[in-house]
Amino acid sequence: MAGEFFATLSRHWWVFALRGAVAVLFGILAMLWPAPTLIALVFLWGAYAIVDGMLAMIAAFRTKDAGRSPWMLVLIGVAGVLAGIAAFAFPGMTALILLMFIAAWAIVIGVLQIVAAIRLREEIDNEWFLGLSGLVSVLFGVLMIWRPGAGALAVIWIIGAYSIFFGLLLIMLSLKLKKHAPARATPSRAVG
Repeated sequence: MAGEFFATLSRHWWVFALRGAVAVLFGILAMLWPAPTLIALVFLWGAYAIVDGMLAMIAAFRTKDAGRSPWMLVLIGVAGVLAGIAAFAFPGMTALILLMFIAAWAIVIGVLQIVAAIRLREEIDNEWFLGLSGLVSVLFGVLMIWRPGAGALAVIWIIGAYSIFFGLLLIMLSLKLKKHAPARATPSRAVG
């Protein structure tokens, strides 16, 4: 049954690649506009969290047919969507509240990804890409809580760098999964 779950993940490697690409894009946009208003940062981050959460849920629903519960991806997806909605519902957050909000989200997502990597360790070599992206998320969250007095510019650069690194790790994981994806069957031509 674990093999079917891994095979389904491998078939849908592109979802991880897309999540990674969205994270990298968010990171680049955050770095290109290092001094946006707090509201713009809240909306930009909220949109990213919702898209990332929806892509995680798509991955979960596509893997449920493998006979295993994709609850980890569902939790990651729900956490992302709820975090994004909260960002849009309360755009007047202070920088400190936004920072703590993002830090808590990163820690939760990181722990869930570490757990998922441990579950996949028997199915895939180098599952450490997923585990490392989870560890990076946890470390990022802890750093944000530890140093909340950092200036808004520093926070934007840290968020951008984290997002790019996190996205690149997801893209590397997707390439690893793609190698294990079953070949698509091509219809045979009738020879007449």
